[in-house]
Amino acid sequence: MTQKIDIGTVGLGLMGSSIATCILAAGHAVTSLIKEIDTADEARVRILGYLHQLDQEGLLLETPEQIIERLTITDDVSLLSDHTIVIESITESLDEKKALYHQLEAVLSPTAIIGSNTSAIPVSVLQSGLKHPERLLGIHWAEPAHITRFMEVICGKDSDPASASEIVALAESWGKEPSLLRKDIRGFITNRIMYAMLRESFHLVENGYATIEDVDRSLRNDLGYWITFAGPFRFMDLTGIPAYLTVMKDLFPELSNNPVTPKLMEELVASGAKGVQNAQGFYPYTPESAKEWEEKFIDFSYDIRKLAQKYTPTPAEEAK
Repeated sequence: MTQKIDIGTVGLGLMGSSIATCILAAGHAVTSLIKEIDTADEARVRILGYLHQLDQEGLLLETPEQIIERLTITDDVSLLSDHTIVIESITESLDEKKALYHQLEAVLSPTAIIGSNTSAIPVSVLQSGLKHPERLLGIHWAEPAHITRFMEVICGKDSDPASASEIVALAESWGKEPSLLRKDIRGFITNRIMYAMLRESFHLVENGYATIEDVDRSLRNDLGYWITFAGPFRFMDLTGIPAYLTVMKDLFPELSNNPVTPKLMEELVASGAKGVQNAQGFYPYTPESAKEWEEKFIDFSYDIRKLAQKYTPTPAEEAK
């Protein structure tokens, strides 16, 4: 195997473990910084489990046991000092992220890239106050990060475009199909579009037009059918552009633009619901059925990855 650079990560929760798995599987050694060292064994077991999943799908070039040997878990930030790329996936808190970046800047080379797996905080806000703001980029992953091909690389107002290009190329070598945001905007691409869809979904349910089940059913069988293949702009090319303008003129004025969070969502969160994580959500679950849905989601993620690769290979896949 060609020698690959060592990569640092910070945070080994569910998403952080999934990110570390993806990078390990691509052939890198990974040093993962965590806050509480007594959680290291739990994280290692979780990552090894993810690697066994990838192995069962035929996506590994080495055994999971060989790969996990390249993982170092530590609570000592100085062990990241010789790394040229560090990706954090900690809690979505501006203060905690800023505190971490100051720790990293104390030990990293001025040219080392820091990537933030933020989904809501603008990268330009995260850059403010850093000694080297040009080094910071948003690197937005989707769960499960070791399976999905999604990634958004986001430039803040001070980001170095060359660093962004470096991360895009690296992500392609990880089996990702990354998108580059050349300008910073809250929510990036997918979250802006998804939350506009969620707002309209709540509008339809809360105003009695359709049930939760009906909204999900329609989106699964229409939007869910084509979007992995095409994306919205390609789909308009495929299905005839002029009709969309006609519908836009009639429909846009009727869409919800409510800035207030949905009452249904507020009530559900206040009740303690976390979805399948605690078997309480928009749908009824038992602990057993919640676990079944989690397992089905993983199986589906692998299946949809295979289907996407069949029709839209990444540049790295096309080069093989």
